[in-house]
Amino acid sequence: MYEERRYRHDFLKRDTSLIGFRVFYLESDLFILAETMLEKQAYDSLSGHYLTIKRYIQRDPEFRHTFSPYLITESAPEIIRQMSNASGLAGVGPMAAVAGAVAEAVGKELLAYSQDIIVENGGDIFLDTSIPRKIGILAGSSVLSEKIALLIEPGRWGVCTSSGTVGHSISLGKADACVVVSESASLSDAAATRIGNIIQTHADIPEGLSLAQEIVGVLGVVIIKDDKIGVWGKIELVGL
Repeated sequence: MYEERRYRHDFLKRDTSLIGFRVFYLESDLFILAETMLEKQAYDSLSGHYLTIKRYIQRDPEFRHTFSPYLITESAPEIIRQMSNASGLAGVGPMAAVAGAVAEAVGKELLAYSQDIIVENGGDIFLDTSIPRKIGILAGSSVLSEKIALLIEPGRWGVCTSSGTVGHSISLGKADACVVVSESASLSDAAATRIGNIIQTHADIPEGLSLAQEIVGVLGVVIIKDDKIGVWGKIELVGL
């Protein structure tokens, strides 16, 4: 069922230097910001990666269903290997990395047409940017929701969010937002899931911050529960 993602309109209004457009393929719904309209290229990339994942799951159903790290063969497609690697680093199942992996795979291909690219996939973002960018934090009913943003420096980043109170993605925790920054959207997605899973109350925020520091490749994390926030690492928060 289609769900209007209201936060995307605000995101587009705040980033007028790039052109925003949406791309759909079956259950996938991407919002993309680029220097030029790239709907066809994005659709071709999205549909190709979607089918790659679907076909792999048909051959190996456990890849989809396990909640534990899952080893695959070196001959597996690149996006499958990315998901598996992120799974192993974060200690979760490979499907915990799927949204970030798709955003990253599509974004990297679109870089052939645009110097700056931002691909958002249900709160999981791949971006390659030549200038600083703001990424707002949606945190459910928390008083901090849509009040603060990450200031992302130029470079290639994965900025992914797990929430137990927003959206339909599986989370075993109750964090309003667990936002992870790394150089890989696949890893950020998997790590956000792992960290978000242990947040039941705001008292768990320190444990979540400690866990983030143990996951190789994670550069920073923001955890929001109710009116409390915890921050660690390469994070700069600004007003939205």
